[in-house]
Amino acid sequence: MARIAVVLPRLSRYGGVEQFAFRLAQALADTRDCQHEVEFVCARIESPPPVGVRAVVVGRIGGFAWLKMLWFLIGAERARRRGGYDLVISLGKTWNQDLLRVGGGSQRTFWKLSERAWPAGLPRWGKRIRRLLSPVNWLTRIVDNRQYRSGCRIICASEAVADWVRQDYPGIPMPEVIYNLPDLRRFRPPLGEERERCRRALLAAGSEGGFTPDSGREGAAEADDFVCIGTATSNFALKGTNVLVRALARLPERFRLYVAGGRSARACQRLAARLGVENRVVFLGRVDDMRTFYQGLDLFALPSFYDACSNAVLEAAACGLPTLSSASNGSSVFLPPDCVLSDPGDDEVLASRLLALSGKPAPPFRLPQGLPAGLDAWVAAVNAMVDARA
Repeated sequence: MARIAVVLPRLSRYGGVEQFAFRLAQALADTRDCQHEVEFVCARIESPPPVGVRAVVVGRIGGFAWLKMLWFLIGAERARRRGGYDLVISLGKTWNQDLLRVGGGSQRTFWKLSERAWPAGLPRWGKRIRRLLSPVNWLTRIVDNRQYRSGCRIICASEAVADWVRQDYPGIPMPEVIYNLPDLRRFRPPLGEERERCRRALLAAGSEGGFTPDSGREGAAEADDFVCIGTATSNFALKGTNVLVRALARLPERFRLYVAGGRSARACQRLAARLGVENRVVFLGRVDDMRTFYQGLDLFALPSFYDACSNAVLEAAACGLPTLSSASNGSSVFLPPDCVLSDPGDDEVLASRLLALSGKPAPPFRLPQGLPAGLDAWVAAVNAMVDARA
């Protein structure tokens, strides 16, 4: 048994990296081979910690983003020094760690690829200037340089991320790759009457403005003759939500778009109004029960301009949905070639792909042969490190 710290600002079950960190801590505390003593070092708790995991809350000051990052950086380093850990696993911005899980790549590549999400000209230049002037971005660059050059073991969430890291930091130890893998006990095709119940909940959300598993329990909200497309993100520009709205305007009236994500949707709503599809786009806000959301849909699309390895794409595919994403998303390796867009900004091609996928069954969700993925691979990697240090 080893003392292990998992470090991330939020202890939560909402959000891609947060969900992964929660499940990793849970697996390390409950592995069959060796039950470790696991502590979750965080700034705040939004969900109860997993059974057997102790939360170490270092707090985080309010105000500026750079100050929040610096405060957590210092607090996490103090916790590391006091903790006497055998192994420190970082999933965020930390000063010292033994194992770094890279879920999003380095800032340099992120800037280069993600700026395509903004229209060329003044909007793109404005975004570039705001990034250059932001103190939190300068602090991020300093921490990135420290982490990648520290000599710690680096495991990336996809081969795409590993390529980006190698490109931006030549000469560092070769990053390894372990892909994300959804909880296949939770994210699966609907059984029995689940599909009908989830569909009613989705249609009720379209007419009532809220989404809960029980919102459509008492009968269908309206006649179900729609093709329901779903997407999930809290960064509408980066994940191509605007492109999806433009694609929707090219599709027949029976197509609807459901957007799960917690940020303000005003810009997308204005775009939908300009294109005359405001009544066919439903912004659900934060959705806690994503399985019910997926199981009520007909299609899922995430035309990302930059995505390390989208959990939402994997979860949707595991729920039996025809799923479409872009080549700029690391998890696109799990999708058939005709479901991968080379240009996420081409709404005409996106619309034609969605039209072609509608009504077609999705292929079974399978792990590509020889691809390291999931929590079992992570537990094995951590146990190997612990054994090597014993």
